[in-house]
Amino acid sequence: MALPLGWIELEDDTPTEGFPWDLAAVRALDRLEFSAPVTFLVGENGTGKSTLLEAIAVAAGFNPEGGSRNLRFSTRQTESALHEQLRLAWYARSRRTFFLRAETFFNMASAYEDIGLDPGDPVGRLHARSHGQQFLDVARSRFGPGGLFLMDEPESALSFISQLALMRMMHEYSAEGSQFIVATHSPVLVALPEATILLLDDDGICPVSLDDSPPFRDTKAFVNAPETFLHHLLSDD
Repeated sequence: MALPLGWIELEDDTPTEGFPWDLAAVRALDRLEFSAPVTFLVGENGTGKSTLLEAIAVAAGFNPEGGSRNLRFSTRQTESALHEQLRLAWYARSRRTFFLRAETFFNMASAYEDIGLDPGDPVGRLHARSHGQQFLDVARSRFGPGGLFLMDEPESALSFISQLALMRMMHEYSAEGSQFIVATHSPVLVALPEATILLLDDDGICPVSLDDSPPFRDTKAFVNAPETFLHHLLSDD
């Protein structure tokens, strides 16, 4: 079964100066292929994970602040111009799509509340739930087989157990033809078997193993020896 999104690449006339063109990940972006049902974008703050994911989302027809392709609202226009220079190659068009973004989730939930969805639709009454419950409500009601789902740092709202619940959904639906592209710092989510992990850093974009991915590697090192980190972090010397 073909994945919805095959690859992305920059247009030939892409600028080279200023944000986001000065990001190493953008400068190195020639053609980026998505060969696995689940792709994680990882890296330090400021390396361009969310910027790249946002550009993919907008180029694919999503609202920059999240939601389905049919949701149209704007709280504040902050998206970069990267989407204007991005070419997307589709292998299949999916009717089931969603962009789930932690940073603007409140705005998205308010937009759906204002629309007045069916009373039985949990997405129409998200503000009545906790932040983590809201995220899982959206995932349970909008994710499904044969879809394209983009998520930007979903772990920011989720407990350890809730991250496992989200992982289970991703595993189930990716086995049924869905594609997930996720920007994350979560050591839990990146452990999903068979996922591709792409590291964004000062050298650009490169695939890494789970053990070499910063979220998993660094969290594991801290859990195994917290005293080492704390000695250097809290020392007055």
